[in-house]
Amino acid sequence: MIEWILILLAIAAVAGLLGMGRISGAALTGAKWLAIIALVLFLLVLFGVIGLAT
Repeated sequence: MIEWILILLAIAAVAGLLGMGRISGAALTGAKWLAIIALVLFLLVLFGVIGLAT
């Protein structure tokens, strides 16, 4: 998931430099949502709500 976040951030940076505001905004929004999902999943695993290993 972190790989997708980095890819979307790279797309947003390149699109921003080329003046494509909508594509940059969409990529940033996608990266932001994926980062939030990754953080929530990390916290759930950290506090033991979700047990990934048995």
